[in-house]
Amino acid sequence: MLLEVFGFLRMSFIDILDIILVAVIIFVVFRWIRGSSAMSIFVAIISLYVTRVVVSALNMRLMSAILGQVLDVGVLALIVIFQPEIRRFLISFGSRYLMEAGHNGFLGKIFGNKDKTMGSEAVKEVTEACRTMSEQKTGALIVIPHKSSLDFVIETGDRIDALINKRLIMNIFFKNSPLHDGAMVMSTDHIIAARCTLPITEKTDIPAHYGMRHKAAIGISEVTDADVIVVSEETGRISFVKGGNVTTLGNANELQLLLNNSFAKGQEG
Repeated sequence: MLLEVFGFLRMSFIDILDIILVAVIIFVVFRWIRGSSAMSIFVAIISLYVTRVVVSALNMRLMSAILGQVLDVGVLALIVIFQPEIRRFLISFGSRYLMEAGHNGFLGKIFGNKDKTMGSEAVKEVTEACRTMSEQKTGALIVIPHKSSLDFVIETGDRIDALINKRLIMNIFFKNSPLHDGAMVMSTDHIIAARCTLPITEKTDIPAHYGMRHKAAIGISEVTDADVIVVSEETGRISFVKGGNVTTLGNANELQLLLNNSFAKGQEG
């Protein structure tokens, strides 16, 4: 059965479903790039497409043809322009949403995406290292994943493969160390790599006092489920970053509590 809309549009239930799905996709993309530099480009593309639909409905052949060519050729340009955003979205979808959704189901059984856990002794070593680095105002950036794979980050740095140890962490982030610049990636009871490069967030509403370490921490936490620890070189403050949200801590004891709670929740899940 067909529905008459405004007297000249004939729509079936499939057409309504099609419109709803497109609206959902637009909404998801909007949330994904909101606050980033890609927002204005996205709005321009939507405006051009809506204009094309209108001129096509009004049978304006010349305008429809011009807009059609612009949009068709523009697809290749968009792939180039949005390359970082597309990469971030695919990593986010595969590493975070898809893996988390399949943890207890079919996908979880296939991929074996079990939550990585960090023991209390390792948490203590990390906490004590951050406490000392905070007192000495030594900058640090530590990434601790749960289910997400960080191979794309690890391959940008230098392999360490050593047991988590307070003195080793402090030596790596010592300002004269060749490995201090970049992020350290940990897993369970091991330091996997150091001097790793993290994706920088595209958000534009970040407080001005956040430096590149905080922006990198936000960036990696947006595309993975990792816990990220930042020790500010300027203030010595410790920050805990998860899901794009930054929590400034009063002391290292708060960090230890957050890490223990984070991995305890992972074991319950």
